[in-house]
Amino acid sequence: MAGLTLTVVSPEREVLREDDIEMVVAPGIDGELGLMPRHAPLVTQLQAGTLRYRSGGDERFLTILGGFLQVMQDTVTVLADGSERSDEIDVERAERARAEALRELEEARVGGDDATVIRARLALLRALARIRTAQRAGRG
Repeated sequence: MAGLTLTVVSPEREVLREDDIEMVVAPGIDGELGLMPRHAPLVTQLQAGTLRYRSGGDERFLTILGGFLQVMQDTVTVLADGSERSDEIDVERAERARAEALRELEEARVGGDDATVIRARLALLRALARIRTAQRAGRG
């Protein structure tokens, strides 16, 4: 049986284009989505998290920083707000970003700055997505 074609693009670049994918698990807005060949057509929103896929029996990982996913005729297309392959993640930088976001979040909560709270929460989610992706890939 033929596999899926998976394409992940961000505003900066094409992150991934690969054929014969056996399975994709994506961070949907309402939970993880499992996709296999012959999946019904679908368009859904993604949240920050780890997209994993299996090809040739190997599992691989990408960070997705939100966006949209479309499934159509065994083609999975991800239009990501941002994305990195697990081997591209700078774990130390992600840890620093996590610490900074936590500090900023606490300061904004104390100061009652709702807009900064929202920005800090988003920064924290992005940092955590990167850290978790690296951990899942055995890098953290």
